[in-house]
Amino acid sequence: MKLDRFRLPLLLAVIVTIATFVRSPAAMARESVPDKPATDLAQNARSAILMDADSGTVIFEKNIHEALPPASITKIMTMLLVMEAIDQGRLKLSDPVQTSEYAASMGGSQIFLEAGEVMTVEEMLKGVALASGNDASVALAEKLAGSEAEFVRMMNDKAKELGMNDTRFVNCNGLPAEGHVSSAHDIAIMSRELLKYEQITKYTGLYQDYLRKDSDKPFWLVNTNKLVRFYHGADGLKTGFTSEAKFCLSATAKRDNLRLIAVVLGEPNTKTRNAEVTRLFDYAFAQYTNVPIINKGDTIGTLKVDKGIQPSLTLVAKQPYSVLLKKGDTGNIRHELVMDGHLKAPVKAGQQIGKLVVYRGNEVIKEFPITSPHSIERAGWWTMFRRSAGHLFLSN
Repeated sequence: MKLDRFRLPLLLAVIVTIATFVRSPAAMARESVPDKPATDLAQNARSAILMDADSGTVIFEKNIHEALPPASITKIMTMLLVMEAIDQGRLKLSDPVQTSEYAASMGGSQIFLEAGEVMTVEEMLKGVALASGNDASVALAEKLAGSEAEFVRMMNDKAKELGMNDTRFVNCNGLPAEGHVSSAHDIAIMSRELLKYEQITKYTGLYQDYLRKDSDKPFWLVNTNKLVRFYHGADGLKTGFTSEAKFCLSATAKRDNLRLIAVVLGEPNTKTRNAEVTRLFDYAFAQYTNVPIINKGDTIGTLKVDKGIQPSLTLVAKQPYSVLLKKGDTGNIRHELVMDGHLKAPVKAGQQIGKLVVYRGNEVIKEFPITSPHSIERAGWWTMFRRSAGHLFLSN
């Protein structure tokens, strides 16, 4: 069949458009997520989420953006800011923390701190992680920020930084307060961030311990999260309960290469809460595996920086990169670094400069944003002259 002169240009345009779509990285940016379960794995929860902690891939979701009172799960953010301060050298585990009258006055779950009593940061952290101490949470907040109000500002700033758009903190411990809300999605996000500090599970994964061991009033700590004792691989994170929030839990468990985060909110009782988190974990561990792509500390690549005072930028993985796949579907995986155009100074620290694209065959299954680890200023004319002169002599 012959094509007339009007149809031929149209056909060629369609072919070009299809070819452009197939080859364009931007057009292939959609992430391929493994099939999600068709049944409700958390029937009694008001909202729930199941996430691969390494890749952030969501396996199961239910009302994940509904803003609800998070109760003591709030303390995940409190622990996150403490661990961040320790990592940055602004706080040490051995630093003394003196209890104020305000901190000692906290009701609900507590480790019964007395005004003026001194414990170390590590001891206070155990009090928060195991016993859900409201008093210990406030004492740590005051130690780090000077006051609970300032600490709450830091909590909300961190929430905004992490993209927790359903969240607003009013206090550091989750005691009932008007407007104090979060969501299953946001709790999973901050839980994932806390787990980047691997030593946190040293505390959240303990089933029992003691405070004031050498005193005449030793205090026995028992973890409020019973899964750390009864579920294989469970090592955190935080329970919560108020009459308004009902029974809540953000839990994590790891087996082999796969670490999971499960969040349930609004459960009717602890038995149901633990049973539904167990069901979520069992499903994922049976169905999925985590495939490492790049390990923490590996070099991702070295990039030329045009007109930068630093001529090149070496990208080192600050975290492991991996993809969640169905078991038996892990072959033919590859990855490549794709830049957002030509890298030209000035470059700001944290500026997205590209993405790590993971393929199964020719299908994009995951994309990770890649940011600059530090700023690179634009080089002055004298630096550029010397650099050009050096290249000129080297070429001869």
